[in-house]
Amino acid sequence: MVEHRLRLTGIGEGMRVRVQTELKGADSPRNVQQALLNLFPDISVDEHSDEPEFGNAIDVVWSHDDVSLGPFLQQLHEQRILDTALDAMSQSLRGNCTRFAVSRLAAYAGKIAFPIPGENPLGGVLTIEIEGDGLEDWLQAATWHEGRSQVPRAINDDLAMADDGEASTWV
Repeated sequence: MVEHRLRLTGIGEGMRVRVQTELKGADSPRNVQQALLNLFPDISVDEHSDEPEFGNAIDVVWSHDDVSLGPFLQQLHEQRILDTALDAMSQSLRGNCTRFAVSRLAAYAGKIAFPIPGENPLGGVLTIEIEGDGLEDWLQAATWHEGRSQVPRAINDDLAMADDGEASTWV
């Protein structure tokens, strides 16, 4: 059976998406650029930062607005981490705005990993902000999968992961 799903991107759907990352110390702009493009290939990366050298550390913030989440959401579906994504993407949901991070090191490898909030994993993070009316419903639709027909999920339900990243136990 072929699963047909709504393909959301955030573009033209009333969502404003910003992807931001901070390069510090010995972070390689070339590697960070590759990490960005692996998850957000539509981003136009025109930042030209020299590779850091001894005594010449890097300290710059890259920010991209109006980013399509299409390839990112597709990767979530391919990795089959949609419930984790729903939890991580909605953990700091306040009204019509949310902010979450993904590991740059995982992104460099073409994968998505959500670090525990407040922790800064090796390799840094990409910070993603989504804002728009009906964001809660949009997040649930963007991460929907057929399994939710049998085990319904919603933001902040009893099956959500704990704030420290621990999984909930199903009964």
